[in-house]
Amino acid sequence: MAIDASAHGRTETEQETATGSVWSALRPLVLRLHFYAGLLIAPLLLIAAISGLLYALSFQAEKIVYRHELTVPAGERTLPLSRQIEAAREARPDGTVTAVWPGSEKDATTRVLMSAPGVEEGTSLAVFVDPYTAEIRGELPSYGSSGALPLRTWLDSLHRDLQLGDPGRNYSELAASWLWVVALGGLLLWLGRRRTARRALFVPERGARGRRRTLSRHGAVGLWAVTGLVLLSATGLTWSRYAGENIGAVQDQLGGATPTVSAALAPGTGTAAGGDHEGHGGGAGGAHHGTDVGVDRALAAARGAGIDGPLSLTLPGEGTGYVIRETDATFPVHLDSVAVDPADGRVIDELRFADYSILAQLTRFGIDAHMGVFLGLPNQLALAALALALIALILWGYRMWWLRRPTKAHGLRGGRPVPRGTWRRVPLPVLLPLAAVTALIGWFVPLFGLSLLAFLVVDLAVGAVARARA
Repeated sequence: MAIDASAHGRTETEQETATGSVWSALRPLVLRLHFYAGLLIAPLLLIAAISGLLYALSFQAEKIVYRHELTVPAGERTLPLSRQIEAAREARPDGTVTAVWPGSEKDATTRVLMSAPGVEEGTSLAVFVDPYTAEIRGELPSYGSSGALPLRTWLDSLHRDLQLGDPGRNYSELAASWLWVVALGGLLLWLGRRRTARRALFVPERGARGRRRTLSRHGAVGLWAVTGLVLLSATGLTWSRYAGENIGAVQDQLGGATPTVSAALAPGTGTAAGGDHEGHGGGAGGAHHGTDVGVDRALAAARGAGIDGPLSLTLPGEGTGYVIRETDATFPVHLDSVAVDPADGRVIDELRFADYSILAQLTRFGIDAHMGVFLGLPNQLALAALALALIALILWGYRMWWLRRPTKAHGLRGGRPVPRGTWRRVPLPVLLPLAAVTALIGWFVPLFGLSLLAFLVVDLAVGAVARARA
């Protein structure tokens, strides 16, 4: 037994030694990658962090800036939804009603969404109606399914594409492509450092000075923020231009696509899209093709099917019925939806959030969390904290780079990178799979692969110039 125990002990020691030698060989490579990525990609990450911080704060800012449009004195009894829609139509006769968002709080206005001349594609004109008096409180452009108003829309575009449209989306995709690499690389480097006290792993060292103090803050804060940063990177890539297409294809193959309720009507079934029933809130404009029970009965049918709380109601179109969706993305999630036949007010299809696949539910959680709506205010505060942490990490990283500059350096010469050729120290059984995985990730996340290839080409060119001079 003693012999067996000794042999087992030697085996574990040999494994620990082998693991240590592999990390000793990998560490310079990880450090060099972390150095260059932090140095060259950090400006993009800094822009994304600052704009993301402003976006996280925009939810509460909207309530202040647009309080006149969003809130009213609470009354005793609300008017029928059809009457509120009629008031919006009277205020904007040139618009076509497409959807209605009844107020979810007693002091909230009803938002009537319209397509109207002069409104940009992908944007609706929101007319805010007092649900107690049908008074028009104002009108504003409303963007997307989240109903972002001009302030949040502008900040969202700044964060997503720097107000440059599709070309600007390359910046945010490049930042998201590298954020997880920088974060996980920094985590490995921080965990692999030797330290006398375990406390120094989680809390900045007391009494440290100079670069050591900056490194201590950089590492400890990065350790606490790394999980959130990786999740932000992953969820941000889901709607990027190039990596997003690949991620979407994989989700579809795995059954992770978000399902939608079917509002299609049987051939020959009449729908009302305006006409004689405009005063009853029926339809979204166009020719009259049949009877319409109106939005009030459609809403009542949805309520009877268990659709409750904050919701949106999309009016019928050609060959489609009403679609009523829950919009409460806070926890517990209420995202059920039903379709209602405008001819008789019958529920023709329903979709429960519990019917989503696990992957589709996780995708929904991730995207909503990235957008700051999953848990409401706590989610937004967490996003703001992550943005501030990333800003601090970037600034501390640049400070460490500056402090590593030669002591007799003049001008703007910065810190020294890890020496070249560190990849040669990596054992071949580790290097080959690592290179294969890197190539696969570079193919799946194209901007990461292209930028990494550019780094390598530039690094080889600089090395060749340096050898020629030597």
